[in-house]
Amino acid sequence: MVETSSESWQLPAEAAVGTLVSARGIELHGPWGHVFGPLDMDIDAGGVTVLAAQAGAARTALLMTLCGRMRLSAGTLAVLGYDDPTRILAISAIACLNELDDVRPSVTVRDMVTEQLRWDSPWYKFVPRASEVEVSNMCAETFGDIELPPLNAFVDDLPEIQQLLLRIAVANTKRPPLLVVGRIDKIADDLERAALLQRLVALGEHQSVITADVNALPPDTGVHTVVNMHGMLGAGDIGVMTEGR
Repeated sequence: MVETSSESWQLPAEAAVGTLVSARGIELHGPWGHVFGPLDMDIDAGGVTVLAAQAGAARTALLMTLCGRMRLSAGTLAVLGYDDPTRILAISAIACLNELDDVRPSVTVRDMVTEQLRWDSPWYKFVPRASEVEVSNMCAETFGDIELPPLNAFVDDLPEIQQLLLRIAVANTKRPPLLVVGRIDKIADDLERAALLQRLVALGEHQSVITADVNALPPDTGVHTVVNMHGMLGAGDIGVMTEGR
């Protein structure tokens, strides 16, 4: 059985109780100019935080920065007390950003789960191809009451909500304190988008979850905080997603 319980994540003693993100004057510049900032931001730990902002390179870069995948050009950022991007990366997971975890059309559910099982295992351990049991062990908590994807289905052929939940489950096997999820406003179907948000709310009972959405959220979603960033994040410098990494 795949072990999916949380590791014992050691956080620094100076981490402010209840604080997930503390940012002051953060800025990012790419090869062709300004991406975002300067921004000040405070986010409480726990539950789901939605960054309400237009889609674009700036929003994507901010999400990647908050989990240590991009380095700032200026300002200070602390996540759970850590200000070193390497340490922030170690206590976070990120999913559903095509710049990082896009899936090729020829990849099956079995392929994705098998690759992650092997990545999570010691180098010397032989890990056979995943079965339906391993898919269930890795994905059941993330999917909740949403049907699990068939073992041999091509990921690209799955309904969009199954594709995204699979990417979240694979990225989140170690259950770090912070989970960052992009793309939820790319789901065209309103019911599927609401269902995905509810699955994030469920995960937010045990982790801090940050995501983004350009749409207004309906009431009673269970989201902990919405940070209104409309007018603060523009389209951004698309070059930052290529040469700027």
